[in-house]
Amino acid sequence: MTDTDRQRCIDLCLECYRVCNSTINGHCLEAGGDHLRPEHVRLMVDCAEICRTSADFMMRQSPRHQLTCGICADICAQCADDCERFGDDHMRQCAAVCRRCATSCQAMSGSAAR
Repeated sequence: MTDTDRQRCIDLCLECYRVCNSTINGHCLEAGGDHLRPEHVRLMVDCAEICRTSADFMMRQSPRHQLTCGICADICAQCADDCERFGDDHMRQCAAVCRRCATSCQAMSGSAAR
């Protein structure tokens, strides 16, 4: 991977962190109902936090960034699937950001398609 690839992945991780947090604290809180299911909220928080952690590992050029990126790719994909099931524009946008991050992190982790 090049420095450009790493920087793009960092940017996508930080975007996903911001979008998941703002979606939870804005849209989900306002929408209520299933948007506040504990499993859904926990998954979105997990996604945000692993994205922030993965970005940090890459920024520090940790040799273990491949491990965090692999986990990040898995959690982002799960979060995207969960967000898509709501079907509203806000959640679809969040899912799209999660998918872009998952794809980039998957490449950074060096793993095959999941």
